[in-house]
Amino acid sequence: MIDSALAALYEVETKALNQAVRRNSERFPEDFIFPVVETRVRKLEITNCDLQSCRQNGLAVSALRLHTEHGIAMLSSVLRSPRAVAANIAIVRTFIKLRELLATHEEIGHRLNQLEWRETERDGKVEYVLDQIQRLIREPEPGPKRRIGFAADRASH
Repeated sequence: MIDSALAALYEVETKALNQAVRRNSERFPEDFIFPVVETRVRKLEITNCDLQSCRQNGLAVSALRLHTEHGIAMLSSVLRSPRAVAANIAIVRTFIKLRELLATHEEIGHRLNQLEWRETERDGKVEYVLDQIQRLIREPEPGPKRRIGFAADRASH
């Protein structure tokens, strides 16, 4: 986002926003904020109003700054408007909620792994029982059963 749009979003003057960026320059590396290059103006759809305000104030178009989402979040921590403070609190709460969700998902993942392990173990036992049943089915029937005990002479009774 362009600095003037961010100033409106955070309800501060563009001058105050840029001053906060300059005073906290160590918090804004080049992947958080970067200058507008004249050839990119049309691609980025920067309004003529922004360009005119730069020219009226004697600034080059390169004085415009673009902020990435990280720069926008960082601005909320260096600006002192009520809106910026509220945005910063919302960002922190969002990260806390994300951490809670990740912890919950990690626990769910752990439980799923345990269930998979138990299922694999159970499947192994079921497979063993089925193999034993199949083995018993395949074994040939033994011949005629022999009687246990002494052969009694039937005539002597």
